[in-house]
Amino acid sequence: MLKWSVLVYVVGVMVAVLHLHYTHRRMLTELQSVRTECSNFYCYYCCSGISPTSLCGSSRGKRDVSSQRKLRQKRQKQRTFLHLVPDSTYSYDERDTTVLSWAVGRSQGAALQVSGDSITVVTEGSYFIYSQVLYKDPTWVMGHVITKRLKGAETKLMKCLKSMPNNVSLPLNTCYTAGIHFLESGSVLELSVPRRSAQLVISAQSTFMGIFSI
Repeated sequence: MLKWSVLVYVVGVMVAVLHLHYTHRRMLTELQSVRTECSNFYCYYCCSGISPTSLCGSSRGKRDVSSQRKLRQKRQKQRTFLHLVPDSTYSYDERDTTVLSWAVGRSQGAALQVSGDSITVVTEGSYFIYSQVLYKDPTWVMGHVITKRLKGAETKLMKCLKSMPNNVSLPLNTCYTAGIHFLESGSVLELSVPRRSAQLVISAQSTFMGIFSI
């Protein structure tokens, strides 16, 4: 009886070992098949000049970020701007006006040109215009106007008015204005103070004018 039990046990162990051996061989065969398919896939894309990694989401995301960065840099390169600092002032008694003559502080692009007291728009488009003037005039109200001239017509784009302090030995006050305007090619801009012989502080930190495309 004992011999039969031992025989049954031995047979069971052999069956289990054979089953494990068969399972192991089958897994090795499937693994080899997967490796062959992967190798063929990689070879196909390499021979086609296509990187398999280009199909992955992470690589596609990197390409998208890189494309957006290049587009943003291209737009920044193309953006035209002028930042002007005061060079001198001169007064028109017959017009009761003081006009500022400008020097270029910073610039980029060829869509805008400056000459003396005026800015000429070469390329039409929407532009952001800003200006600030520091006054040291005892007159109770001071201010300036930005005017556009085009084909003989004159348009006031922006005005800035400021009350001056009284009862002080040296009245000082700044007036800042800014806005967005569409400017046609050939438009000429000028900043003027509607008062002859106006007393202004001519320094780059306090009096300036700028324009950039948007």
